[in-house]
Amino acid sequence: MNPCPCQSGKEYDACCGPIISGTQAAASAEALMRSRYSAFAMRESGYLEQSLHPDYRHDSDPAATKKWADESEWLKLEILNTSGGGENDEAGTVDFIATYRQRGNTHAHHELGHFKRAKGIWYYTNGKIVTPGTVRNDAPKVGRNDPCPCGSGKKYKKCCG
Repeated sequence: MNPCPCQSGKEYDACCGPIISGTQAAASAEALMRSRYSAFAMRESGYLEQSLHPDYRHDSDPAATKKWADESEWLKLEILNTSGGGENDEAGTVDFIATYRQRGNTHAHHELGHFKRAKGIWYYTNGKIVTPGTVRNDAPKVGRNDPCPCGSGKKYKKCCG
């Protein structure tokens, strides 16, 4: 069995393979997203350019995309949420995390990908990187001469400060 890199649980030839080879169109924005992830994992950079919406190709850097795909070990795809992108929609979004290893470091690429359908074919248009929100500490600020919150009994400035 040759499992699909998109982790759908299906074999590659019954999942993303036919979409990448062009023998089958992606049925939804999520299916296109999964096939694009699989194309990164299978180093099919030509498909990544083909599945990019024609109106957005002017901003594309195929050489950089190929380098990213080739120099990375693609570990996991998590689809967190989808909005639209079904068979009766013309646009959709897919919130996903693609985990990969590059130069010994593991990275999580969290993106809200945007997709459009043109002449019945789904395309990737662009994406927005999702960053963690600002964390606010609602506890009162510890002063330099206050006891250290670690419980050592020392002043904060002489301990953890």
